[in-house]
Order: sequence, then structure tokens, then C-alpha cells
Amino acid sequence: MKQMISKKHAVAIAMMALAIGSLHAEDAQPGKKKALEEGPMQIGGSSPVGSVEMVHTLNPKSPPMTKADFEVGKKIYFERCAGCHGVLRKGATGKPLTTDITLERGSDYLRTFIFYGSPQGMPNWGTSGTLSEKEVDIMTRYIQHEPPTPPEYGLKEMNATWKLIVPPSQRPTKKMNNLDLANLFSVTLRDAGKIALIDGSSKKIIDVIDTGYAVHISRISKSGRYLYVIGRDAKIVLIDLWMEKPAPVAEIRVGLEARSVETSKYKGYEDRYAIAGSYWPPQYTLMDGDTLKPLKVIGTRGMTSDTNEYHPEPRVAAIVASHYHPEFLVNAKETGMVHMVDYSDLENLKVKMIKTPRFLHDGGFESTGRYFMDAANASDKIAVIDTKEGKLAAVVAVGKTPHPGRGANFVHPKFGPVWATSHLGDDSVSLIGTDPVKHSQSAWKVVQTLKGSGGGSLFLKTHPKSRNLWVDAPLNPDPAISQSVAVFDINNLDKGFTLLPIGEWAGVKPGSKRVVQPEYNRDGDEVWFSVWSAGSEESAIVVVDDKTRKLKAVIKDPRVITPTGKFNVYNTQNDIY
Repeated sequence: MKQMISKKHAVAIAMMALAIGSLHAEDAQPGKKKALEEGPMQIGGSSPVGSVEMVHTLNPKSPPMTKADFEVGKKIYFERCAGCHGVLRKGATGKPLTTDITLERGSDYLRTFIFYGSPQGMPNWGTSGTLSEKEVDIMTRYIQHEPPTPPEYGLKEMNATWKLIVPPSQRPTKKMNNLDLANLFSVTLRDAGKIALIDGSSKKIIDVIDTGYAVHISRISKSGRYLYVIGRDAKIVLIDLWMEKPAPVAEIRVGLEARSVETSKYKGYEDRYAIAGSYWPPQYTLMDGDTLKPLKVIGTRGMTSDTNEYHPEPRVAAIVASHYHPEFLVNAKETGMVHMVDYSDLENLKVKMIKTPRFLHDGGFESTGRYFMDAANASDKIAVIDTKEGKLAAVVAVGKTPHPGRGANFVHPKFGPVWATSHLGDDSVSLIGTDPVKHSQSAWKVVQTLKGSGGGSLFLKTHPKSRNLWVDAPLNPDPAISQSVAVFDINNLDKGFTLLPIGEWAGVKPGSKRVVQPEYNRDGDEVWFSVWSAGSEESAIVVVDDKTRKLKAVIKDPRVITPTGKFNVYNTQNDIY
């Protein structure tokens, strides 16, 4: 084929990929390349937006494409690329792939880059065998055409999907089961589109509930009664845990793609409202907390925090609920703006905009619940937002591509209270001082940097009753690291970590066995880990005794398919991490 890469030509231009700094999908994520070769686990993940009809035009300045080729390219882009580069290719964690850039680079340049990847983290789609040479050629041409535009999604479309399965008047007025809800776990079964409710004491699966495509997170209402589950398809399922058998009581789709959901926690507003943020369209939706009836939609399109340029696709990442005011804090990823949404008067809604570094992703509260530690991952920064005063308190430079989840809070032997984040892009763990009153010299500074087992970390965790800090690295290229977890003694941090072979302890059949997301039980004396293999492989959940660091239990079941996040009801309800 005329467009294919000959061996001689490949050798001549492969070195160009080493120098490309403006197009790689992730700035620095050692291990992403290998992780993508081994299975379906991806940083950005596939995008459900690819399945909808879109408006698109073929650029006459671009290499020719048939309609069939364009559809193939669209499918591959939304399965493999959109999570990092964005629906409109404006860039976020991944760099922009707009036509002004791609046309200037040219087909040879792009084809080589897609085929071979880069040391900075762009997957080697061709040499890994993930894409054929024909598919690489299609993608080379596809990204030189204007991106297709998905449809908008407003209240009309949301109401068409809203289902009130059990009205509040027909629900129990008190808890009707004998479940220990405080020690219940909602476990994401990602590729199955389900969650498993698992009893923390018996380790038995109570039920497996259908939710939606690529379940992302579970959140608990302030009362502990309602469980909110959201998938990447923007479908939210509301589960009533008081029912004799916990079951869905309402559901809705708030967009075409989403990641985040949260509920009101301020005194007097407990359980009253829910909020969900969408990746597409770029917006967030306020809903009734006990029915999911959509009430108000707020768009995030606007100017970036640094260059003050208009961005058409600021996707909504993490959302947290303030304990100090009736407010939600909403991360607009691409613009670097945190929306502080006052829900006390929805008819006259007030939104305060907090300027932070760009590419906001995840984060959580420090130990007092006042300061939101917000990861701007592609900027290598943590923004500290004072939820009591409603302002930015500090910006802290950390390691490469922080990905803390909610982070980890503990008392450092020397520096007092700290909040910790691990990183996708390097093996460091940054400890940030969080006490501006009694430890003012340490506040909002990295007081210590630990060396972890390797890059590719997604989550770390501890507990107020524990002296252990657990750090995963599921995206590391070395299976010995991705299938294990590093644990630090908080009282002896300088001694480094111990690596525990969680994947081996699972006793499952050969597979990816990536160990991801430590989560504590209610009492803080055991830690649960997901051993995540591909959907066709055996997975498990491994429970470790926190004090002895010894294996305590393994949960294996044919229904435990691609387990990822695990959310203990009490800890999630009370922001304990």
C-alpha cells in the first residue's frame, strides 16, 4: 500500500518521534505504553460519545478519506484517544490534535508517531499490534480532518431518560434490612456495567446491580441512605440502601459522557440535592437528591485560567461538597476554573469562579474538611482551595502528573498533618503540610517526597486509625510492580516501602492482575484491593490485615468482572481518607 510504512522509511523517521513534545497523549506516564499493550486499562478510557450521530465535515486541505474510513477513524478515536485529547481534540491530559497542528506536521510525521509512540507516554499503537497498519493510516488521515461535533444534551433530553422507579412516598421510612450499612462496600465492576454490594464483615456479595456503561464512581448521601452510581455513559442510578433488598429507585442520563456525581452535605441540606458533571456536553446538572429529577443545567464553556482564551470543551472532572457552606466545588478540567456553586437558591444561582492551574482532575479534602486539595494533573500542581473563605489558598508544585484519587491524610512525625498524592508520571509520593495554624512553616509546602515503587500510580490511601500508607501502581510497565502494592510505615517513612504481592495472593488464573485502589473498611483495620484483569480473565478482591500486612481474605466470584473502585459507605459518606 502506498501509504504504509516501509522498514527503510520507518528507520529513517522513527527518531522524529523521540523529539515530538507537542502531540504525545500523556506528558509523562512510564508504564502507560506497556499497560495498553497488556489489556483494556487506559488512562483516558473509551468514550461513549463515539456511538452517537455527529455533525462533521471533510477538510479539502486534508488527505482524502472515504465516508467508511472516516467512520472507522471516529470509532477508533473515541475508543482510544478521546479520553486524553478531548472530544474536540483541544487537549487536556493529552496534547491538542487540532488541524492547525496536525496538517502542519504532515502524514509521515503523524503516521510514525502513531505507529511507534514516544518515550513521553504516547502508546505505540502500531508496534504493539493494537492497530493494524491500515488503521494507523486511517488515523493519520482522520486527525487531519476537522473533528465531528456531538449533539448537545439539555433538560429535554435528560427528562426523556429520567425514570422514577419507586417514588419517595412508597419507600421505607426506616431501615428495613439487617445489613451493616456502615461497613458495606460498593464495588465497581467496570466492564460489566454493574456494581457489587459486598458485606465488609462476611466478605459475601449481597447483590450485583445493573448500573451503566463503564461504571466510574459511587457516592453516598450525607445520611448514608442513598448510593449514587455514575458510569461513563453519564447514566446515574440511585440505590436506596434502606429497602429490604437495596435496589434502584431512580435513574437518569445527564449527558453523553460523564465521570462525577456528588450530593449536598451542608447542615440543613443533607440529601436534598445531587449534582453530576459531564464530559460531553461540558456542563453540570443539579437534581433532586431523592428522585434525580433534573432541575438546572450549567455550562462550563469559557476562558482558560492562564491565557484567558476561549475553550469549547471544559470537561467536568471531580466534584466535592463543601462542609462550610451550601456549595459544590466543580472542577472544569481544561479551563482550570473551579466553580463554587451555591445551591441555597437555585432560581437565583450564584457561582463563584476560583482561578487555578489548568487540567483539573481529582482531589479531596485535607483532614479538617476545610481545604480542597485539587490536582491539576497535566500542570504538575495541587491547588489548595479554602472552602470556608471561598478562595485559592495556595498552589503547590508536586511530581509529574499527580493522580491522588481523594488523597491520603495523616499526621507526619515531624511536620504535623499532611495530605499525600502519588503520581502517574514518576515514582514520587508528595507529602504536603496542611496545618496553617500550629504548623505554619510547613503549610501548603511539600515537606517530604517519598520514593515509591514506580510510576503509574492511580491511588493511595490511609486511615485515621492506621499507621500505614498504601500506594498502588497499576499502570507501571513492570508486572512485579503493577501486580503489587507499596506500603510505608508512617512512623518510619525514611525506611522506604515494603512491596506486597497482592496479585499473587489473589490466586487467580494468569492475567493482567493490576492492583488498584486501596480502600479501608469502617474500622480501619483492613484494606481492600482490586486485582483487575481483563474482562475475559479472572479477577478478585484481596483483603489485607492493616496491622500485620498479611493476607486476610480473597473474594472470588464469576460475577467479579474487572473490579476497580471500592467505596466503603461510612468512609465515603464522611470523607475519611
